Amino acid sequence: MRIDGKTTVLGVIGNPIEHTLSPVIHNTISEKMGINAIYVPIKVEYDIEKAVQGAEAMGFGGLNITVPYKQDVMKSLVEVDELAEKIGAVNTLVPASDGFKGYNTDMPGLFRALTFHGVCLEGKEIVVIGAGGASRAVCAMLVHYGAEKIYLINRSIDKAQDIASLSEKIVPLGITENDSVGSYKDIPEGEYIAFQCTSLGLRAGDPLLIDDDDFYKKISYGYDLIYNPAETPFTLKLKSLGIPYNNGLTMLLYQAVIAYELWFDVKIPEEICEKARRALFKKVYRGCDNIVLTGYMGSGKSTVGRKLAEKLERIYIDVDEYIVESEKKSIPQIFEEAGEEGFRMIETRALREIHNKYFGNAIIATGGGVVLKQENREILKDMGNVFYLFADVETTFNRVKGDSNRPLLSSNDEEELKNRIETMIGQRRGYYELSADFFIDTNKKNIDEIVDEVIKSACL
Repeated sequence: MRIDGKTTVLGVIGNPIEHTLSPVIHNTISEKMGINAIYVPIKVEYDIEKAVQGAEAMGFGGLNITVPYKQDVMKSLVEVDELAEKIGAVNTLVPASDGFKGYNTDMPGLFRALTFHGVCLEGKEIVVIGAGGASRAVCAMLVHYGAEKIYLINRSIDKAQDIASLSEKIVPLGITENDSVGSYKDIPEGEYIAFQCTSLGLRAGDPLLIDDDDFYKKISYGYDLIYNPAETPFTLKLKSLGIPYNNGLTMLLYQAVIAYELWFDVKIPEEICEKARRALFKKVYRGCDNIVLTGYMGSGKSTVGRKLAEKLERIYIDVDEYIVESEKKSIPQIFEEAGEEGFRMIETRALREIHNKYFGNAIIATGGGVVLKQENREILKDMGNVFYLFADVETTFNRVKGDSNRPLLSSNDEEELKNRIETMIGQRRGYYELSADFFIDTNKKNIDEIVDEVIKSACL
């Protein structure tokens, strides 16, 4: 990232601010978009008005605002967007004449996250759990984007009733049957989109606000605004019942994306959003990255991969098996019909599909030639921690001889086969090393030793 006299300075104001994730998103976007900008955290202990005036005087290209200033900052602005006025909070400042205009990108960010996940709100009936500031913003967003009816559940009925004053579409409900306005049990049978907006789940041992399977069976999709930890009592309950869900990480991403688009008057392509999402995932869920195994044929990728998946309780994906299943043909058949070049095209497509489907917590074993294409090497680096499993020529020969499922090693002449292996390892080794984060020598090691070395290297 270049920094010079033409660099646009962006930032986020808050207190505390030490653990903000916004720089990860914005600086990734600037890098991938080729925009000369830098984004920094700014701690403001008091007097948000003077901080905003100072940022204007210094020519900041844009600001985000986080706790505790999302409401107080509104008094320092020359204009406030209509949706931000309804929500009663601002999180994004865009330069305007004689000051800044305030926006709230949190709720448009949530809407865009839901769109990314394939969830439509228009005309739908919704359940919102909790009646704090986040719930108020979510309800305002739901009304704004055309939800038909919103059941708002909270322990304190007066708080739910206060939010319900935003729209006649909002129905306040309590937890117990003794509540004068009714309880969550009064929600009719249906298929509801649900939002979990309480802080329950931030701490280990937090309970569910509602622990009733009959209630959750009415939910067709759930979204928990909490993103760290990755799983909460709410999402775990949905998972146990087979109900699809997501957490607030995508909302965090898209509220930042929308802010960036406002600052620079650009549209950020989804492939760049994806790169920012991957960077964010790695930062938040350290230790949950995919483990990707590369190496020449016979290096032990499949065997090590299955053992790793079993030991770490993760999903196992074999790229070659994925290709066979999707193409309905064996690898030798594909080589015979399409040649190596045709196979490599199929392999790249499969790799990209797997990359988009499996965000983390997967063990992925690749084919021996996957590193030959630069496009593949770039996908591998984005996909997770890449481990190059190396085996020498003699070890490889002993592992692969007689294997009829390896089209590039079909030979009845042992000397010819050894020479072919030696040549191919020599040609590919540089590519393996170029795309790898870790190097594991598998010679004279059993599977358990190799697995333990991978786990130790990944700090798991």
